[in-house]
Amino acid sequence: MAMAEPWQKAEIPGPMKALVITKADVVPVMVKKAKNPLLVVGPEAVDTALGNEKLIDWAIRVAKVAKITVVATAHIVGEFVKRGSPPTAWMPAMDIANRLKDRDWKGVDGKGAHDLALFLGIHYYVQWLILSGLKHFSSLTTISLDRYYQPHASWSFPNLSAKDWFENLKVIEEKLGGKK
Repeated sequence: MAMAEPWQKAEIPGPMKALVITKADVVPVMVKKAKNPLLVVGPEAVDTALGNEKLIDWAIRVAKVAKITVVATAHIVGEFVKRGSPPTAWMPAMDIANRLKDRDWKGVDGKGAHDLALFLGIHYYVQWLILSGLKHFSSLTTISLDRYYQPHASWSFPNLSAKDWFENLKVIEEKLGGKK
């Protein structure tokens, strides 16, 4: 099993750490197997460039082709609307974290509890706390799609260069049926 170190060095994640995504192909398989996946997109998606586009544009495309429910956090709901793709819901990151721990919650789309949550574009230290809470207080499978290792996720990329991260995201999009 591949090992990775948390990008935020002063934090101690404990003995249970995320499985490292060594091949991006594992993500589309998990998304396709999930009954009700959720993509949680944070404010860094608006500022992070992926080649000639922004991370939010990638998230919108992937959510459409894979039919994933999307929650926008922070102020970025307006960015989704500007792009003609309003998210299913908007709520603060910590609010979605609390709801995901609730087994009786019917999900943002009312179709039942989410069994897989993918996180993207949320500040590292905030995502660290959210994933820690979900790891300890839920049975939800979580995947961090950001380029720095998140030890509290169920699955996470290791610390990657921007180029390698971009290549992995392209593989995920292709395997989910997006552009080639």
